[in-house]
Amino acid sequence: MQDDIKKQELVKASSISLALDDYDDIFSDFDPRPYSERALSDDFLAEAKKGARDKPSGGLELKLMLPKAKRREEDENTIRKRLREHFRKHYKILRAEKNSIIYKGVLFVLAGVLVMFFAALFFFEEAEYSFVDKFLLILLEPAGWFLFWEGLDMIVFESKKKNPDLSFYKKMVDCEINFIGY
Repeated sequence: MQDDIKKQELVKASSISLALDDYDDIFSDFDPRPYSERALSDDFLAEAKKGARDKPSGGLELKLMLPKAKRREEDENTIRKRLREHFRKHYKILRAEKNSIIYKGVLFVLAGVLVMFFAALFFFEEAEYSFVDKFLLILLEPAGWFLFWEGLDMIVFESKKKNPDLSFYKKMVDCEINFIGY
């Protein structure tokens, strides 16, 4: 008995339920294409994000509730496929963007270290500097530090900005999509 209650609580906690008037609530009002190609509504995505925010990954269920009289199984299969395509596509895009930011950040850090290394190498042993030497040193040191810190900023902070959307799409890629009549 106790296990059944815990199981029901877990199922309830791992589901997102959205009430719809009809299938068009899922899609953009401005897109006249068929369900298999239509763009998803920003409102629908925002509500799904709110619902998924505190849900654990894995075992997530998206319950789309419609009036029984308006349900059509063929449309539901098409919409389910369209939702999966959308979630998969955007997950891959966001993952690629995050990896690109990290890669650029690593390049910046390496370039900064390289510039600082060359500045130190060229000016380490020479006791007297000409005006051009001093100018190059003044130019290279801040450039090296800028590249280094900007690269670290990309790796640590910029890439993290993608995490909330990436987490949402990861959850949605793996979720079960069900239509329920009421």
